[in-house]
Amino acid sequence: MKSRSLLLLAGLLLATAVQAKPRHARPEPPPRPLGLRPAVVAFADELAAAQGWDAAALREQLGGALDLPKVRQLILPAAVGTAKNWAAYRERFIEPKRLDAGLAFWAGNEAALARAESQYGVPAEIVVGILGVETFYGRITGGFKVLDALATLAFDFPAEHPRAAERQAFFRNELAEFLKLCRENGLDAGEVRGSYAGALGWPQFMPGSWRQHAVDFDGDGRIDLINSPVDAIGSVAHYLSEYGWKPGETTHYSVRLPADPITRRRLLAPDIKPHFTAAELVEAGAEPSEAAREYAGKLAVIELQNGPQKPPTVLLGTGNFWVVTRYNWSAYYAMAVIELGQAVARARAATRAASAPHTGLQSK
Repeated sequence: MKSRSLLLLAGLLLATAVQAKPRHARPEPPPRPLGLRPAVVAFADELAAAQGWDAAALREQLGGALDLPKVRQLILPAAVGTAKNWAAYRERFIEPKRLDAGLAFWAGNEAALARAESQYGVPAEIVVGILGVETFYGRITGGFKVLDALATLAFDFPAEHPRAAERQAFFRNELAEFLKLCRENGLDAGEVRGSYAGALGWPQFMPGSWRQHAVDFDGDGRIDLINSPVDAIGSVAHYLSEYGWKPGETTHYSVRLPADPITRRRLLAPDIKPHFTAAELVEAGAEPSEAAREYAGKLAVIELQNGPQKPPTVLLGTGNFWVVTRYNWSAYYAMAVIELGQAVARARAATRAASAPHTGLQSK
């Protein structure tokens, strides 16, 4: 499960329809402690025995964690039939305030971004894009107590979720990883805050990903994704490199798909997984760009819906596009990361060009 520690967030960033609350809706009851239910006790005793911890203290800690109804609500997928809209989703991230924040972040961390690119091969703009989409460059890292959120999902995961058993097992593992992480890093498990799903810090790593992929990039002897943007930069780049990022390779190409609906469905079926060579796409009637035809690897045929009234956006994802989706299993997310990073890079280049001294010779 560690290899997919961040994939639970895939699709949860997609825009969903907002439902108005009934005028006379009853307020939600206050959260209650989980208590010493058998599953909590068994988990605490097993983890304590494996780690050499005090079982009674761990029972008390977990039994006192709050069961959060809001977390159970937020973890449920969007209602069936909810229309996806790439244009609307994109506008949430490629907008002036986030671009300005991205410029400031790049300027303040230029050396760390360059070092991460040199060491791991991941372009600075991809790291900038991820941190911008994930937390608005550290401004929005989540207000839930992670212990409460993970305990809720570990022991009271909503049964109506289509993958309830699998997801609950995932969160039990992440709860154990979180408790280990806190002890390893001297964190107060009862005070650490993050997302409703338990993601932490600037890059929103799940606890298991923090323990497996995070690095001490600022050289202070500890890994701190909550307070150190430099550790976050290095950790994001390391994470992507571990999943196979190829330096110098682009993330996507343009394509025109055949009109035949059966062929289109076949090409789109693998979704974000690279599956077809350029030659196979041409044989199927697709029209990849000239650059795509020279790509030697497999390509994913990706469709981004633009609501019910507009045609979808289609593209070909390379192996590096697939790597970005290892951070979040969503083509919409990956494209937002890529386009935000590109937009910040363009703005940075324009700013630097405007401030550079003029060295051209005047003609007589």
